Amino acid sequence: MNASEAQPTRQLLERFTADVGRVVALEALWAHGSLALGDYRPGRSDLDLVALVGAPVSGPQRQQLEALHRTLISQVPEAAGLHCSYVVRSQLSDAGRDHVTWAQSRLFERPVTPVSRRELSTGGLALFGPGPAGIVAEVTDQELAEFIRGDLKGFWYPASARPSLWRRDIWVDLGLLTLARAAVTLRDGRLITKGQALEVLAAWGAPAEVVRDIHRRRYEAGPHRTSLPWRIRRGRLARVFVRTGIEDTLAAHPGP
Repeated sequence: MNASEAQPTRQLLERFTADVGRVVALEALWAHGSLALGDYRPGRSDLDLVALVGAPVSGPQRQQLEALHRTLISQVPEAAGLHCSYVVRSQLSDAGRDHVTWAQSRLFERPVTPVSRRELSTGGLALFGPGPAGIVAEVTDQELAEFIRGDLKGFWYPASARPSLWRRDIWVDLGLLTLARAAVTLRDGRLITKGQALEVLAAWGAPAEVVRDIHRRRYEAGPHRTSLPWRIRRGRLARVFVRTGIEDTLAAHPGP
């Protein structure tokens, strides 16, 4: 991301930080995912954030946060990909606890996953306040591997049996990229970017036209193939590859 591309994102994050600070007791704001890993693409990547707050989010504050996010999206298109979990500092050490979260255009509750915690503790980016290193507890390799195996087996494998889902870009992209990233982490314990995951997929012999399609939509400007026959074909190729890949990955890394 060059300087001209970075400026609108910087302005968005500065505005978001100021707006959130007027609603909750904001102690820190951290980025993980693509922005922290150096693989962020404006308008295409998500902004994955964690807000560390000093007190639980009240009912009225939830309403204010929802209004804040909706207003931001209506005024700044890039904000549609801004996701944020609001984590109470006293609850941060409870890895399984749900936290108020804005993602996919709605407010709900979910945990901060071991993958996100590993990203934060080893390379999280501080946008406001102290950095996450030393505040977010380190995730062990075993904890990380157990979560990844569970995610592959419990979520992605059943999803690979539902053809209708895979007509959408997001399922094709996340399915293939998640598989590649999961396999590398289970193999050697390191986290890789989505760009690196595309290289892994190519080396594995994933369907080349699908890998190119993901790369074009993530990294290249211009029109993209959107016809229904193409989306049906792409979806079938993607989900069959993901399903077989999950079986092979879990067999190679069965866990304890």
